[in-house]
Amino acid sequence: MKSALIVEDHPVVRSMIKLVLRGEGFKRLYEASRGDEVVALIRVHRPNVVLLDLGLPGVAGLDVMERIKAEDTTCRVVVFTSLEAQFYQERCMRAGAAAYVSKSKDLEDLKAAVNCVMAGYTYFTQLPSSSVAMGALQRSEKELIDKLSNRELTILQYLARGSKNLEIANIMHLSYKTVSTYKTRLTLKLNVSSSVHLRDFALRNHLI
Repeated sequence: MKSALIVEDHPVVRSMIKLVLRGEGFKRLYEASRGDEVVALIRVHRPNVVLLDLGLPGVAGLDVMERIKAEDTTCRVVVFTSLEAQFYQERCMRAGAAAYVSKSKDLEDLKAAVNCVMAGYTYFTQLPSSSVAMGALQRSEKELIDKLSNRELTILQYLARGSKNLEIANIMHLSYKTVSTYKTRLTLKLNVSSSVHLRDFALRNHLI
């Protein structure tokens, strides 16, 4: 009997995913709205597939995938997110995802991804092989983003959404000092001078 864990913090989106999965023959469906709930639910229910958003409260999606990989489980991860594939798809592949689907696509793409993954294949977006179509600023900033670690990128997202250092520290189980160090490092790596400019950078590159 096919089973899936849906990890998504928006109830309407969870309901939509459930409809898709039921239409594809999934009988056992489990839900989580926070990243820090995922591993425990996988241990209990052993789903065949995990439908995972990246922008989650608790623990961010990239960190969730690293934790799933460390579990050495047989379940496969389908990333279903609104975040730009050009910045996140390769990171997700490295973290162990079997598919990457944009929420802006037709639901047929989600169905195709789930069926591919259940059949033992992968499903990823074909990205442009060159950045000819991108402007000079976009190319330059994408290169800066590509050099960030997953943790740096996650902290950038939290900061850009307005989270305070202490809040980020509690969410990510880091010290306040460590988050402050990451914040300073991000402003240097991205050539910005303040948190306001970090947010502008993230918005301009569709990171939030």
